[in-house]
Amino acid sequence: MSANFQQLANFIWSVADLLRGPYRPPQYERVMLPLTVLRRFDAVLAPSKEAVLKRHAELRSKGIPNIDAILNNRALGDDGKPLGFHNHSQLDFQKLKGDPDNIGRHLADYINGFSENIRKIFERFEFDKEIEKLEESNRLYQVVAQFAEIDLHPRKVDNITMGLVFEDLIRRFNEAANETAGDHFTPREVIQLMVNLLLEPDTRVLTQAGIIVTICDPACGTGGMLAEAQNWIRAHNEQATVKVFGQDYNPRSYAVAASDLLIKGHKDGQVVLGNTLTDDPFPDHRFDYLLANPPFGVDWKAEKKIIDRWPNFRGYNGKLPRINDGALLFLLYMMSKFQDYTAGDRDRPGSRTAIVFNGSPLFTGGAGSGESEIRRWIIERDRLEAIVALPEQMFYNTGIGTFIWVVTNRKAAHRKGKIQLIDARERYTPMKRSLGDKRRYLDQTAIDAITREHGALESSKTSRVFDNTDFGYRRISVLRPLRLRFELTDEARERFLNTCPELFDALQSVQEQLGSEPHLDWNRVWDDVQQVFKTLPDNVDGWAKGAKGTAQKKIFRECFTCVDPEAAPVIAKIHKIEALDRADLFPDQTLPDELAKDDLYALLGLFKLPSPPRGRGAGGEGVFIEYESDPALKDAENIPLKEDIVSYVLREVRPYVADAWIDRTTLDEQDGGIGKIGYEINFNRVFFQYQPPRPLHEIDAELAGVEQRILELLREVTE
Repeated sequence: MSANFQQLANFIWSVADLLRGPYRPPQYERVMLPLTVLRRFDAVLAPSKEAVLKRHAELRSKGIPNIDAILNNRALGDDGKPLGFHNHSQLDFQKLKGDPDNIGRHLADYINGFSENIRKIFERFEFDKEIEKLEESNRLYQVVAQFAEIDLHPRKVDNITMGLVFEDLIRRFNEAANETAGDHFTPREVIQLMVNLLLEPDTRVLTQAGIIVTICDPACGTGGMLAEAQNWIRAHNEQATVKVFGQDYNPRSYAVAASDLLIKGHKDGQVVLGNTLTDDPFPDHRFDYLLANPPFGVDWKAEKKIIDRWPNFRGYNGKLPRINDGALLFLLYMMSKFQDYTAGDRDRPGSRTAIVFNGSPLFTGGAGSGESEIRRWIIERDRLEAIVALPEQMFYNTGIGTFIWVVTNRKAAHRKGKIQLIDARERYTPMKRSLGDKRRYLDQTAIDAITREHGALESSKTSRVFDNTDFGYRRISVLRPLRLRFELTDEARERFLNTCPELFDALQSVQEQLGSEPHLDWNRVWDDVQQVFKTLPDNVDGWAKGAKGTAQKKIFRECFTCVDPEAAPVIAKIHKIEALDRADLFPDQTLPDELAKDDLYALLGLFKLPSPPRGRGAGGEGVFIEYESDPALKDAENIPLKEDIVSYVLREVRPYVADAWIDRTTLDEQDGGIGKIGYEINFNRVFFQYQPPRPLHEIDAELAGVEQRILELLREVTE
């Protein structure tokens, strides 16, 4: 079969040379793929063509409308079963070949003689335009005549072989396109690896007699993933019934995939044209397996208006990702097509999916963002099974790193609560000739090794197994006090009086009281300023009342202060706090026994002082100072879910910034007062291997050697 398949593919590919001139190589597919489909349909329909023509004439003579369904049942395959399509034109490829003068008109009439489902496919191919172009360049008859010589009858070329021929042509045309191939074509070795990861764990089930399998690709392109999944199942179980379903937004890609489905005789499957994010052509379907390579970084602004009107997105009620990257929306759609799962229940078998992403869905977006919330939703429901990092430069239209996610609602018992990361970034083989941005590929040895690694679920240099919670974190804000130095400089005076000239006399009194030297305690200075304003004569205006006075005070501080690390912290408030239990300060957190309650208060920005600052009221038990935070020093910490907040801050923050405290508002925002929870998966952090720098004497010796060679070369030039 393989020799026959390769011979056919090579012959059809050679016919494409006739197109040279009117078409560039990347455009050959516009003619060759539709004609291959057309010739296959012609051959498949040939045995029952006379019966269809006879029945068509009878129906037309009786004026019966809607005859498509009747004729589709009259067109039979070699197995005697209806094909699901027909052609009622008197023409076929041999008759087309016999009339070169009218080839264009006759070919169009022949296509119009097909049933509606086939005509829709050719409308998406926009083949009528190609017929006109070929006729104008006197190429149409030559190409059609060559195709008429190819015998594609099912007795000569069975459906499996025809499918392989079609897939090979798609691959060749897409590789010839280089710069645009990646838009609708995933490299075959990547698909093979995805299919292995998806199906290998279910080998025992898929090899059972009478098994029926449903597969869906909601971004199917030309159908390569669906084809490879079918091939895998058929290779392991020839008796299996495989039903494939697909959807794509690109009309030409849809036409290719739909044609491939009909060529292979899949009457139970369906490929539709539409937008996966807004249109669900299979609302009542659930699938055993799903796989896809959705567009990287796809903008979903156009779909947002529709999606925003929905109560949820495919069963997910959380926050959605950024408008400029809707990749995770495809995964949510695929998960909405999972079958319910109950162990041991054949009617609730669950589902598995494999999807290709770039790096963005792994870590883009902090805690509380749409991306993080989707990752959290997937991981906390124990749906993420494994992620494989692929080498860079693997795809035709991008050189960036890519990742295969395996997601399921029926993890094996030994995988429950676990996520496996596999690093295959260095397992590539360089290509002898690059195709667009594709310069590397995975050979069969690498594919088999990755598949075995996934099945083994063991930790190694390139495979790590984690608990689900290892990827979660709490995000808290860490604050530090604002420290201000006060100084009455001439420049500051001028700036202040330009804004508040009415306070000239008041400012003079302040300067007489405080002088022009710097002061490192703004709290004391502000008390003194307030006292000066209170003692001003009645005929001198002080702070204005209301909002204007508030603005004057703000301008005063802005003009006469600057941040100084040596200055005293600025006091914001003084609190009288009733006694609280230690556990009330940090709910659901394990607190070190040796940590005093006052130290816990300090972690929340409430600092106990033995006596209050001058003029700030009485001190004593339960009186705490809260400092004003410096916005420039505000920082964030991602604390692993497996660690408690207090221990982390004491270990990772306080030794380096002793005056830092936790922003209490970030603890109150959500998730029971423990900070925002986020999830991210960082491959670089997991698989990073420290490489110590070379010893200095080695570097010095190497530099000395280079200098010596340079001197020798210069000597050769000058002598």
